[in-house]
Amino acid sequence: MDFRDDADLDASQVEDIGGGGGGFPGGGLMIGGGVVGVVVLVAAAVLLGINPAALLGGGGGGGGSRPAGAAPTSDLGSQCRKGSDADQSDKCRVVGVVNSVQAYWRDAFAERGKGAYRTARTILFTGGVNTGCGQASSAVGPFYCPADSRVYLDLGFFSDLESRFGAKGGPFAQAYVIAHEYGHHVQNLIGTSRRVGNDRQGAQSASVRLELQADCYAGVWAKNAVTTGFYEGPFTSADIREALDAAAAVGDDRIQRRTQGRVDPEGWTHGSSEQRVKWFTTGYETGAPARCDTFSGGI
Repeated sequence: MDFRDDADLDASQVEDIGGGGGGFPGGGLMIGGGVVGVVVLVAAAVLLGINPAALLGGGGGGGGSRPAGAAPTSDLGSQCRKGSDADQSDKCRVVGVVNSVQAYWRDAFAERGKGAYRTARTILFTGGVNTGCGQASSAVGPFYCPADSRVYLDLGFFSDLESRFGAKGGPFAQAYVIAHEYGHHVQNLIGTSRRVGNDRQGAQSASVRLELQADCYAGVWAKNAVTTGFYEGPFTSADIREALDAAAAVGDDRIQRRTQGRVDPEGWTHGSSEQRVKWFTTGYETGAPARCDTFSGGI
């Protein structure tokens, strides 16, 4: 997974706020906790010694609120200029992936008559963050907030993906996580997110279907990523295995088995390991967003 050395990065799509964040009034509901189910994460929190209240907001953690419009604590624009920077720095890699994902969806919206794609910024934070959806701890994992159309990511999650969830990790596992969250942005733009309503838990729930579709959208981007001009060439089979391994690691069934010693499909919010692998693979093999209809028929 090598970026083109001469690819121009747009660091304005990512903001690094460090330990403070947001300055947005609370309101709305985050989608996810990202690639990891919130309900399952509460059980994981008990096992890992995390305050469960902090996972869901209102318990907060890490850093105060930074006033809206204040300058970011780290100027990524001076650090992340070219694709060669993305190959050397975790933060610049996030910039490169975000740029590629959004370049793909911008073109896909135009080609499919979905209207104009609206760019969504990724906010890098440490510990805790205030968002348009309220306050959240990094223990929630990466997530998308529809209220402010931003993706939130603590880079420490990538270490947790390996140490706590048993994934092998790697650059493309990280790219999968980011692409999944931007799948939620796409769902928000086209109105799919509204289909969830109060159907937020259970193996056949609308929440699970929404998350599996975001996995499928991540696979679609992966298939088409080379066309965005940010990468040297198509991803290798080793790259794709990293993504599939990460998808399997954050399946609800695997997390429940690790944290509770049993599997309870009624508590699922994101889908099983098998389902997550299946839908990422569907997206990757077809490269077509239309093949990501998880709301019709079985999943």
